[in-house]
Amino acid sequence: MQWFVLVLAGLLEVGWAIGLKYTDGFTRLWPSVFTAAAMLMSVGLLGLAMKSLPVGTAYAVWVGIGAAGTVIFGIFLFGESASLPRLISVALILLGVIGLKLSA
Repeated sequence: MQWFVLVLAGLLEVGWAIGLKYTDGFTRLWPSVFTAAAMLMSVGLLGLAMKSLPVGTAYAVWVGIGAAGTVIFGIFLFGESASLPRLISVALILLGVIGLKLSA
């Protein structure tokens, strides 16, 4: 169950990272509200997951999901570069997340 909570926290991290782009420097009310809510829920769920998962593993997995997901959404939503080195780097992040899960 804690791994599910951690993955959900990571997905919410993607949500707030992408949401930051839509807040326009926190000058737009509703995108700012949704982004702040996603931030709070993401960190809160990370804290819950850390009750039973090792802190280093939980934090690295949370950041990895957030980083990889944000890059992928950035490619699709904002037309960011999908170069081969970038995609290989995202794949390496995801492999690291899987490795941490398997070794936990």
